[in-house]
Amino acid sequence: MSSDVLKIEQVRIHPGSVSKDDAMREAAAILQEAGAVTGGYYDAMQLREETVSTYMGNELAIPHGTNETKDTILASALSFVRYDGGVDWSGQPVTFVVGIAGKGDEHLEILSQIALIFSDDDEVATLKSAGSVEEIFARLSSVNG
Repeated sequence: MSSDVLKIEQVRIHPGSVSKDDAMREAAAILQEAGAVTGGYYDAMQLREETVSTYMGNELAIPHGTNETKDTILASALSFVRYDGGVDWSGQPVTFVVGIAGKGDEHLEILSQIALIFSDDDEVATLKSAGSVEEIFARLSSVNG
């Protein structure tokens, strides 16, 4: 990937809890601010969620659009938000919401990087206890290739 899919301004920590919809809305908004998606991407995420839950286990959800809504993606990027109060993701407890926009097939490479990080319980614990956005960003640097 030519440019970094994750920049520090795309990483956030919130002390409280939000609804699943609000979490998806924020993920889409961060991607839109990054210039990676159009305003239609939130709807694309909702469409995907109606078909299949993007809950991945290990307190992680990865909302993203459907193949049919690829036209809403302008560039590959990630958003990473930690909700310390948790998010009820259709009955599953989620702390981390990672929004993904992948141009072409790049989302597969990005997904595999995220999956690698979240398959390691120690890594998840470190992300959970990180005290700053900078600390989280440093832990996630592998997603930038």
